[in-house]
Amino acid sequence: MNLFPANWADVPLASLSLLGPLALFALVSSITPGPNNVMLASSGLNFGFRRSVPHLLGVNLGFTLMIFLVGVGLGSVFQQTPVLYTVLKYAGAAYLLYLAWKIANSGPLDEGEARGKPFTFLQAAAFQWVNPKAWVMAVGVVATYTPQNGFFANLVIATLVCGIVNLPSIGIWVTFGTALRRVLHRPAAIRAFNVGMALLLVASLYPVALELLR
Repeated sequence: MNLFPANWADVPLASLSLLGPLALFALVSSITPGPNNVMLASSGLNFGFRRSVPHLLGVNLGFTLMIFLVGVGLGSVFQQTPVLYTVLKYAGAAYLLYLAWKIANSGPLDEGEARGKPFTFLQAAAFQWVNPKAWVMAVGVVATYTPQNGFFANLVIATLVCGIVNLPSIGIWVTFGTALRRVLHRPAAIRAFNVGMALLLVASLYPVALELLR
């Protein structure tokens, strides 16, 4: 397998033809509900857009780096040592349940601002490694949209496309949560929203639950 093409112009046209489908995949997978988007919407509501920016950037750059690292060989590590992936998967599921509990028990806006803290950049970036949806997306990009001919150049292109598409897609969720601050003033309404977000977060774990049932 040729990892490094002699010239970036040598990247096959077939690889470039995948840019449209890749961008569509990145858009659909980034903008649909999942652990990251649920948490970003909740952060927007409880902390506002400005305080949620480190969380937003951490998700974007952390996920982008994840695609690249999976592409350059981390995926093969898990193939050789499946137990590592299994441990990471179930540890991630347990952590998501903990986050769902924290979201469900968030207080009113003024209380949340006083005692709560949004995710930091590093926390959000590290969270991608225990996020089941992020793993599915990263593996899907590498396996489906990164041709083997001129693999490294294709991987860099795929990583950049996903990073560019992902940022505004997840930003919509922060904006959505922030906009709700103007509507949800009563503690009961805020409580209902946070509980709803927590339930969505739990629901996102259904693939892990199905695997356990089998």
